[in-house]
Amino acid sequence: MTAFTNPDPTPAQMLAHLRRANEVARRAMSLGRHPFGAILVAPDHETVLAEQRNVDSVNHAESVLARSAAQNFAPDYLWQCTLVTTVEPCCMCAATQYWANIGRVVYGMTEERLLELTGNHAENPTMSLPCREVFARGQKAVRVIGPVAEVEAEIAALHAGFWRAHHAD
Repeated sequence: MTAFTNPDPTPAQMLAHLRRANEVARRAMSLGRHPFGAILVAPDHETVLAEQRNVDSVNHAESVLARSAAQNFAPDYLWQCTLVTTVEPCCMCAATQYWANIGRVVYGMTEERLLELTGNHAENPTMSLPCREVFARGQKAVRVIGPVAEVEAEIAALHAGFWRAHHAD
């Protein structure tokens, strides 16, 4: 399970999916949730198998999506899929993706950039642990693509507005 049988998505596919994930994040925000969105893309790099918005501080979009995917798809199939998410998966989400056997992640904005936008907000105490470091500690070579500069400003704008409006002063 360490080798892909399919190439990476094209830059155009990644951009389209990242923008769709950002729309999922926008819907989450409209429901009063933190603006994070994730989608699971099939091995064909076109078919979206699932979408997930952020639920709460322990049910992040990526981890909920990964758990659901693990219940609904075979591990060998998931290894060929891509989790596309607006912000770099935190250590909890990266570990959940690893255990769900989703072989690739594409993200738009780094967790470090998110921390710049949220500051010390009590609802998002960002941990400084890049997903690449989490995956590097495992036995499976999860493919990481990100950040994707072409969409970073769009994702950052959504977060900047949200965290300013919900500042914990």
